[in-house]
Amino acid sequence: MKTRTHQPIVAFLVLTGALCAVSNARLQAASPAASSGSPGESAEVGAAPAVHTVTGQFTRVVVVRLKYDTDVLDGLKTAVAREKIQNAVILSGAGSLTGYHVHVVSNTTFPVTEAFIKEAGPFDLLTTTGYVIDGRVHAHITFANTQKTLGGHLEPGTKVFTFAVITLGVLDERSSLKSVDDANWR
Repeated sequence: MKTRTHQPIVAFLVLTGALCAVSNARLQAASPAASSGSPGESAEVGAAPAVHTVTGQFTRVVVVRLKYDTDVLDGLKTAVAREKIQNAVILSGAGSLTGYHVHVVSNTTFPVTEAFIKEAGPFDLLTTTGYVIDGRVHAHITFANTQKTLGGHLEPGTKVFTFAVITLGVLDERSSLKSVDDANWR
């Protein structure tokens, strides 16, 4: 007998609840002065605080549908440019793929090294997450076939099979995501 797991549904509900809380908050950021002297934080001028927050409101939600043989990253970049999106949260994504190309970190010391992984074959696109930062797409995907589930940072060459639907929560103009993905801001 086949059983179905409800993990994707539970993950979606948890994410939706967290996003609703974020959409009703006002913009705020931790100041460097607030981080001075705390364990694990740098008192150095310009250094990142241990915890940095950016909150705001969604001004709109954009649902992007990609058709067969579309490159997922190129499709997202096209949608972001067409919709004039500066900062957004990638809320969800699902569909199927004819192959993937991702990278993952491959060490735990600086400088960071990355491993690139590429494979053809049928895969279900389980999740798409990430951000649009100053108009730049920073997306991660999780995908699976009958033998494995993998994920990583989305690279060019990840192609749509049946379709892919990706949802973006566009942030208000006051919400800047600058530096949130900067590995050197530490």
